[in-house]
Amino acid sequence: MNIYVLLKRTFDTEEKITLSGGKINEDGAEFIINPYDEYAVEEAITVRDAQGGEVTVVTVGSEEAEKQLRTALAMGADKAVLINTEDDLENGDQFSTAKILAEYLKDKEADLIIGGNVAIDGGSGQVGPRVAELLDIPYITTITKLEIDGKNVSVVRDVEGDSEVISTTLPILVTAQQGLNEPRYPSLPGIMKAKKKPLEELELDDLDLEEDDVQAKTKTIEVYLPPKKEAGKVLSGDIPQQVAELVKLLYTEAKVI
Repeated sequence: MNIYVLLKRTFDTEEKITLSGGKINEDGAEFIINPYDEYAVEEAITVRDAQGGEVTVVTVGSEEAEKQLRTALAMGADKAVLINTEDDLENGDQFSTAKILAEYLKDKEADLIIGGNVAIDGGSGQVGPRVAELLDIPYITTITKLEIDGKNVSVVRDVEGDSEVISTTLPILVTAQQGLNEPRYPSLPGIMKAKKKPLEELELDDLDLEEDDVQAKTKTIEVYLPPKKEAGKVLSGDIPQQVAELVKLLYTEAKVI
């Protein structure tokens, strides 16, 4: 089975975000595999071990993402591909990333493509579905269970506190939700093996893409931290007095009524 994982390098979930010059300050920050993409890597390895085949992890970004790709290789992936856009694409968005990934994948005859449900830095959840649309294959998001029998696929999908079962066939793209599995930690032998596994680096020219082909469709106007949370208020008096005070505050301070 030919399996591809869409991976993104993101800030460590424990990292404190700071701004400098209206941009997120990355100096000295720690980066990790996007946590939802870790579920995707783990599921890809599990499917490969059961069905046979090969797992390739792919990311779009700068050379710094090589560390996260090596981590995925240490977990058990077979190959990695870095599509380096550092010199060609100053500002990209979900359209840019999906366009580049789809161009790379279009002739790879992928049976299964797995990505994370969302990236914790942007949270749009758009890249996976956009890639599937460009490749003209089915996709199912937020999956919590995946079963493959030959070409037949059965998926359990999380739907706002409930779940639904969907049946389809390969090829397919799915995005991993929390609960799909428990990602493994890279073992010492896995880390040593990862150093010798192939990691291919490509640029836009290698995909016959021009910068104009992948220009962002959106523009970031401003980046700012959320306002500091104010202390709560405790209402006093009997119930009618509290209700009256609450309505007054919602009108004068919260301005929601």
